[in-house]
Amino acid sequence: MVSCRPPNPVRKARPAQIPARYSPLEKTPHKARNGELPITCRNRNCPKCQGNARVKWLAARSAELLPVPYFHIVFTLPHQLSALVLQNKRLLYDLLFRTSAASLLELARDPKHLGADIGFLGVLHTWGQNLQLHPHVHYIVPAGGLALDGSRWIDSSRRFFLPVKALSKVFCGKFCAELRELFKQDRLQFHNSLQQLASPDAFSHFLWQLGQKDWVVYAKPPFGGAEHVLNYLARYTHRVAISNHRLVAFENDRVSFRWRDYAHGGKKKVMTVSADEFLRRFLLHVLPKGLVRIRHFGLFANRRRKNALARCRELLGTVACADRPEATHLLRCPACSGTMLVIERITSAQLYFRPDLSIPTPQRCTIDSS
Repeated sequence: MVSCRPPNPVRKARPAQIPARYSPLEKTPHKARNGELPITCRNRNCPKCQGNARVKWLAARSAELLPVPYFHIVFTLPHQLSALVLQNKRLLYDLLFRTSAASLLELARDPKHLGADIGFLGVLHTWGQNLQLHPHVHYIVPAGGLALDGSRWIDSSRRFFLPVKALSKVFCGKFCAELRELFKQDRLQFHNSLQQLASPDAFSHFLWQLGQKDWVVYAKPPFGGAEHVLNYLARYTHRVAISNHRLVAFENDRVSFRWRDYAHGGKKKVMTVSADEFLRRFLLHVLPKGLVRIRHFGLFANRRRKNALARCRELLGTVACADRPEATHLLRCPACSGTMLVIERITSAQLYFRPDLSIPTPQRCTIDSS
């Protein structure tokens, strides 16, 4: 006997719902609110997900600024080390931090120069304007430090902080010495064209050649005050190799992007490369997982920062801010980090069915992306 089941009842159509989006680093979806689609991957190499992190980080650091001018010092590795750096990113980026910071601390404690204990903040950058590998560290240093016995504040010269030639020489010596130790401990990797450096004689000759090069240490004039430091830090803390506003076009599997040619007076140009080459250059700057790219040294080290800053403010005659500025959830401009005011929230449907709506073309802020 054949039985026929009754047809399934017709289900009522559900109202259209905005789908929830998942974050790769979270197990639960983000719930949409007010017709918005919040999407975030929270990856530090994403040009879209670092704006809020930068705002929160700057809010936390603003309470640590001292009422003194600040210097900007940059340590750069020679291009001869680029291939070795790519094959040993974690070791050599960490070595760049340690040796450059040790050079600053050593010369600052020397009575011939400053004779003081200093503190500073360092940010690792690995790219140039053309997205080629260009490892360097930016340091923001207060113009002075504590006396070695902690009894007084010592101001540095108004013209310069420390002699760059002496910094370059000490930095080169420390880096090469530590690199030799890494080789003796058999911790370095040599692949493809670098296999010839695996022999002790070849590596010793390589280190000798590095010692003959001019290691670049650059020092910029001091800033005007705390506000200038905060604005400047916003450009160098949470950044990726290239921001979206520099992308011009993607046509015929070729990517065009803006860059500034500092070798020819900083002229603005447009470079066009294949999509594979563009991805290769971008991936050069993906850091190993867990590598800290923002570090504090000296007086600003995590273990001694609180007591050291209190002592510095006491000697400088200032009082620490009682109300620590909290991170706000205001929208920020992706180009200039300025506060954006929400005038009206519009869904995609409203935007599509409102022909009378006119959206002005925003004026793009120009920033240095080196």
